[in-house]
Amino acid sequence: MEFTAQQIAALIQGRIEGDPEVKVRSFGRLENATAGQIAFFSNPKYEEYLYSTQASIIIVNESLEPEHPIGATLIKVKDAYSAFASLLSEYEKIKRQNLVGIQQPVFIHPTAKIGDNVFIGAFSYIGENVVIRDHVKIYPQVFLGSNVVIDHDSILFAAVKVQHDCVIGSHVSIHAGTVIGSDGFGYAPQADGTYKKIPQIGNVVIEDNVEIGSNCTIDRSTIGSTVIRAGAKLDNLIQIAHNVEIGNNTVIAAQSGISGSTKVGKNVMIGGQVGIVGHIQIADGAKINAQSGVSKSIKQENMAVTGTPAFEYTHALRSQSLSRNLPTLEKRIKELEDLVAELRKK
Repeated sequence: MEFTAQQIAALIQGRIEGDPEVKVRSFGRLENATAGQIAFFSNPKYEEYLYSTQASIIIVNESLEPEHPIGATLIKVKDAYSAFASLLSEYEKIKRQNLVGIQQPVFIHPTAKIGDNVFIGAFSYIGENVVIRDHVKIYPQVFLGSNVVIDHDSILFAAVKVQHDCVIGSHVSIHAGTVIGSDGFGYAPQADGTYKKIPQIGNVVIEDNVEIGSNCTIDRSTIGSTVIRAGAKLDNLIQIAHNVEIGNNTVIAAQSGISGSTKVGKNVMIGGQVGIVGHIQIADGAKINAQSGVSKSIKQENMAVTGTPAFEYTHALRSQSLSRNLPTLEKRIKELEDLVAELRKK
């Protein structure tokens, strides 16, 4: 596909400086882009490449004041990074417009309802009473259990599994290998030391504009719903246990795990490899540093925490600073003890 600077500027509401008819066919990184590619510049660390790149078009912040001539056509926008992300999204949509139809072999239950302009990849299984609304893309080897609902314009990549009764909103992306609606980890200890499984009869509800990375597991609730609210973004390799609720626009980095019945507020940022115990609450806007272990509720909004057990970020930094100085403090204490001993002798 080929696009002019004029067409791209219209998509991202940008202002052109240079040739509006210059054409690009692909995307490139600023430092190694070639003629016919479009790149973006927003991080001052890469300014040297702004003057040497071979890219035909560069998306830049409107505040840019270059120190040297730039050979490429510029498209100036308020936020180059966000504009480039929007452009990539539009490009993906255009690529998928022609991805329509049902490949073979697939199994589609006679009671399933399939909307318009849907794509279903080979070796997929569409169960009883499934509802797939318009413009949904289902890649090969996807499993949809009975009564699953997939709302319009959502994408399920290869080998995604959505178990019975789960509900997926619109404009949701679920990447390869993720399992939605597996049983929650619920067992009742018995007098003889064994464990009796507690049936998990709830479901998972994923609201609109959510993105879930590869190989995540989101467990169905014991009763009610495990809920991922609108706008949430989950990285790869994340475990969400039964009856958890993730708030609007919360982001969670890879290898994190959230235990059962914990409620995470909106606009929370959770770093990689964070562990959160069950039955607690995380306040809106909280920031949890990577590899933290959260063992009790975070009640104050916008608080940043770190460590295991996690506690307030600035306090943690002070504690770490003191820890680094412990050898010096030990030496000073020993000197004081020796001095006190000498004074006592006198």
